[in-house]
Amino acid sequence: MTNHVHLIVDPKDNPVNLSLLMKKLSSKQTRYVNKLEGRTGTLWESRYKSSPIETDSYLLQCSRYVELNPVKAKMVKQAEDWPWSSYQEKVGSRELDWLDFDECYLGLADTTKHRQRRYREFVEACGVDSTNDKIRLALDRCQLTGSSYFVDEIERRMGLRVESRGQGRPKNEVVYGK
Repeated sequence: MTNHVHLIVDPKDNPVNLSLLMKKLSSKQTRYVNKLEGRTGTLWESRYKSSPIETDSYLLQCSRYVELNPVKAKMVKQAEDWPWSSYQEKVGSRELDWLDFDECYLGLADTTKHRQRRYREFVEACGVDSTNDKIRLALDRCQLTGSSYFVDEIERRMGLRVESRGQGRPKNEVVYGK
């Protein structure tokens, strides 16, 4: 994308790892671009956004969302044409030695060729116009991406309400007969 980047990152057991990664990535990229272009100042417009993902149910859907983003933006005709994507590795068009495959992707099939074919079919079956609004909304609002059970479990563990709510103040409830 010309104005943003999507990464699906597993911080393991320590969520602080994600912020440390983003800080280091931002710092190095800013220094590189500033030196390359003879400029100064910040490179990024705002802080990164993150949306914790319910792995079993939503990870592959989020991967598909990321893979189809340049297609939806009409930057390429198909996901495989975008050179800065893991899609080419996942469907067997190119090898990336730095990419770690998640368990959901690996669980698509027992053999590499069959897994690559199943992932291609999974991504192509979606279609660009049916981009998952729930994923986009969760990302825009930095909220959880998952089922209501997942949200409830996170709320229970944190002791905080984190469910997605509409914008603005709740409307006053009208009580009749008082």
